[in-house]
Amino acid sequence: RKAIQKDLEQIIDLCDEHAAHEDTAYSKIGKKERFALHLFSDNPPLTCLVVEHEGKLKGYATYMKEYSTWDASYYMHMDCLFLMPELRGQGIGKKIVDKIKTEAEELDCVNVQWQTPTNNTGAIEFYNKLGAVSRNKKRFYLL
Repeated sequence: RKAIQKDLEQIIDLCDEHAAHEDTAYSKIGKKERFALHLFSDNPPLTCLVVEHEGKLKGYATYMKEYSTWDASYYMHMDCLFLMPELRGQGIGKKIVDKIKTEAEELDCVNVQWQTPTNNTGAIEFYNKLGAVSRNKKRFYLL
């Protein structure tokens, strides 16, 4: 289902779990306010799907429509996809990706794109099973 305001604290906790899974630092400071702005404002730039199991959020995916110069068209950028370990391997991730793909098609996007760390072999295996293809690129950041 799509995230609602009351999910924010649990989404932030899941982001923290996701960062730990990828051996990356994460700070919860200021996230609730920024997520609220980007998820629930008029014409929000970000969409978040959540997986609720036994009354608790156990997964999430975030995505947004972006423009590809090379394709001269829009694509859907899936920024994050994370499921707690106990829910992996049950087809939930595929359902999430399928939902994002369907929304991308409805919004006339040419494809869905995302990235994952090269050491996240479980995710890479999952994406390969979906039939996804990858490009070798290095991501850079400027602060």
